[in-house]
Amino acid sequence: MPCGTRVIDCGVKAAGGRSAGLRMAEICLSGLARVSVKALGESVWPGPWIYVFTEEPVAACMASQYAGWQITGEEFFAMGSGPMRAAYGKEKLFDHIGYREQPPVAVGVLETSKLPPDEVCRKIAADCGIAPDKLTLVCARTASAAGHLQIVARSVETALHKMHELGFDLQRVKSGQGFAPLPPTAPDDMTGIGRTNDAVLYGAAVFLWVVGDDDSLAEIGPKIPSSASRDFGEPFAAIFERYNRDFYKIDPLLFSPAAISLFNLDTGRSHSFGGPRPDVLKRSFAG
Repeated sequence: MPCGTRVIDCGVKAAGGRSAGLRMAEICLSGLARVSVKALGESVWPGPWIYVFTEEPVAACMASQYAGWQITGEEFFAMGSGPMRAAYGKEKLFDHIGYREQPPVAVGVLETSKLPPDEVCRKIAADCGIAPDKLTLVCARTASAAGHLQIVARSVETALHKMHELGFDLQRVKSGQGFAPLPPTAPDDMTGIGRTNDAVLYGAAVFLWVVGDDDSLAEIGPKIPSSASRDFGEPFAAIFERYNRDFYKIDPLLFSPAAISLFNLDTGRSHSFGGPRPDVLKRSFAG
C-alpha cells in the first residue's frame, strides 16, 4: 500500500485455496497451534474436517484468533483477528485474560469482502502503536476457500469464548483440540456465513484438558454446547432470517461447538456434553 503496509490477498480478489486457508488459520492463532485437514469417516460429514491443536489455548485462541475487533472505514468493514489484537488491546476481553503487547511489528487477519484502503491500514497501524510499514494484513472474504477454512478452524476458540462468558476461569485450560467439518465453498458471503457457523454449531467436537475440581466441570459442562441455546436446531441462515438479519437478536449461547469433552488433569476424570447434528449439516451444506 502507499503507506507501506503489506496486504496479502488470500481470497478477496485472488482465488486463494485451502493451503492459503491453513496458513491464515495458523496466523490467526499466532503460530501457537497446528491446523490441518483430516478425514474422519462418513458418520457425521463425509467431506474434509479441520483439526486444531494448541498447548497455549488462551493466548492462541482468545488473545489472537477471536475476531473481536470490528474495523471500519468509508465503505469498508472487516472483522479483525490475529496477533495484532494484542497490540490493539482495547477489547474488554483483555482486561480478563491479559496478553497485551507493545510489539515492533504487527500481523492481522481480516475477514472482509474488500481489500483495506490505505487510510484503513494507517488507522490499524496507529491503533497498534506501530508505523504503517510495520503492519501486515492477510485478507479473505467469507465466500472463499481460505475464508471458509480459517473460520471453521475456530472450534476451540468458540468453546473457550463460551466458557469465558459463563464465568469459567480460562487459566484452568491447559491444552485443547477440536474438529469441525469443512463445508463446500459458498457462492456468496451470506451463504458462507451460514455454512461456516453451522459447521461449528452442529458439527464441531472440542476436547479440553483442564485442572481443578470436577464439580465445577459437571456444572458448567451442559451449558457449553450449542444445544444449550433456545435457537439450536435450525441452520444458521434460517435463524438469521428469523431475526431479520440482526446478529444481536440471536441467543449468544448459540455460538459454541456441538460437543465438548473436558478432561481433568488433576483427577483423571472426563466429562462429555452435547453431540453433532448431521441432519442440520446436510441441510445447510446442500443449500
